[in-house]
Amino acid sequence: MKKIMILGASILQVPAIQKAIDMGLEVIVVDMNPKALGFEIPNVKKEIISTIDIDSVLSAAKKHNIDAIITIASDMPIMTVAKVSEELGLVGVDLDTAIKATNKSKMREALKKSGVPVPLFFKVNNLEECLRAVKKIKEEGYRCILKPSDNSGSRGIVLLPDFDEDTIKKSYEYSKSNSRNKTVMVEEFMEGPEVSVETISVDGRCYIIQITDKITTGAPYFVEMGHSQPSQLPDDIKYKIKEVAIAANKAIGIKDGPSHTEIKITNSGPKIVEIGARLGGDNITTHLTPLSTGVDMVENCIRISLGEKPDIKIKYNKSSAIRYLSQSYGKIKTIEGIKEAEKIPGIRQVSIIHREGETLNGIKSSSDRVGFVIGQADNIKDTISIIQKALSLIKIEFF
Repeated sequence: MKKIMILGASILQVPAIQKAIDMGLEVIVVDMNPKALGFEIPNVKKEIISTIDIDSVLSAAKKHNIDAIITIASDMPIMTVAKVSEELGLVGVDLDTAIKATNKSKMREALKKSGVPVPLFFKVNNLEECLRAVKKIKEEGYRCILKPSDNSGSRGIVLLPDFDEDTIKKSYEYSKSNSRNKTVMVEEFMEGPEVSVETISVDGRCYIIQITDKITTGAPYFVEMGHSQPSQLPDDIKYKIKEVAIAANKAIGIKDGPSHTEIKITNSGPKIVEIGARLGGDNITTHLTPLSTGVDMVENCIRISLGEKPDIKIKYNKSSAIRYLSQSYGKIKTIEGIKEAEKIPGIRQVSIIHREGETLNGIKSSSDRVGFVIGQADNIKDTISIIQKALSLIKIEFF
């Protein structure tokens, strides 16, 4: 029996854990949280280790004599996957690609060098550098956004509401506090709709599986509140999006495996927000893409990590979407209507992340969202209608 190590045991990694078990693999799961949801799945072997503790994960991988290692919806463990893959001769992203896929400044530099369209950007290490960078972006006539160079889930992202020095200072400190290496990216704020592109590369060729339309909270935190497939943008725009996504994959060196590329459609064309060398989170590639295309993205990632060929043929063209509950303030007293929402034809999943007794202080990152609803239909209009009906049945009462 082949052995696979999966980094992460949160709800986002559960589909990979379950899929690997269903494929008859021996599954070793790594997470620093002993109460993580993935550890509750029967027959997994548990390693209570931080997924970014490279040396400890490598030691555990050697102990179990693993045949493959993956993570599916998080940037943080990508460096660990790369190091373990390199040390043990397994299929995975190399260290250079891992760095470019997880460090936003390295990513921007690699994309720019290869001619891939990116926003005007500056990497800053202190407030003085930040003030100079903001001034340059202002002089170019752009709004300005700050973000940590090495975090995900919308953590630490803030759009400057004005160019007042005190505002810049507070925004810089907030973004820096969410950066593990204390480096901040100061960038042109790109105006326009946002999409993500879900791809799988095989033997150096990048295949576009789906394009996802995105909804966020907008300024100041830009937390993602919904995704829809397929994209409703015009065909000519989607063609340009695909070109940019493929070029971005090549620029950072993804040869075998998945990528999740976020792109803004600006007045001057599509520009890269960022690219991850992993499957998209927020249930995009674990749930939405299989529902809209019939392509099992998780199984494909597992097969690639084992050195096998994936099945990337699109089986059908349907619509799928996810919407997150918007309630976000107060201590939760009761949550009702979940079972009623689940009974609506076309609803594929209703999940509540925060429970009774928990206190919410607004949606500032993806971890602040209460829960979500996933739906599927033959077209996007019907899919959204189904989801909105389900959301209307879920009642959250606060103290």
